[in-house]
Amino acid sequence: MLNACKEKTYHSQLALLYKNTVPLIEPDSLAAMLKQEDTLLLLDTRAPEEWLVSRLPGARFAGFETFDSSGWMLAPKDMPVVLYCSIGWRSEKIGERMQQAGFKKVYNLYGGIIEWKNLGHPLLGTNGEPTEEVHTYNRYWGIYLTNGIRVYEK
Repeated sequence: MLNACKEKTYHSQLALLYKNTVPLIEPDSLAAMLKQEDTLLLLDTRAPEEWLVSRLPGARFAGFETFDSSGWMLAPKDMPVVLYCSIGWRSEKIGERMQQAGFKKVYNLYGGIIEWKNLGHPLLGTNGEPTEEVHTYNRYWGIYLTNGIRVYEK
């Protein structure tokens, strides 16, 4: 867990970044949902180099720079769609596009993969095996990862 001051700063930073155009889902709620839902579209909206480090179990790569909502148009519009990135900014932008494409149950993972891992939820590496590594996008956001191994290139 983050110390109290750092945790407050982290959540304050997220509040400044989010436009709240896409409903947020807490990591613990998503974990419960993943155990019960067999028809959930979980999309990773990070860059390929981030995806290659680790991902949430069951996630599919959607990307950010190259995202094309038409690639997901065969999915039922009422299927729950949960998007995530490092902290939730990029996934919120992609969530807006999914909403515009007609998807009705679109959610953004609060705090992204960093909050997911901080709360002790599992990640998978490229080989499909559990990993502790998290690509934190950059050194700044890396300071907020307290439960895992930081990986970043910027």
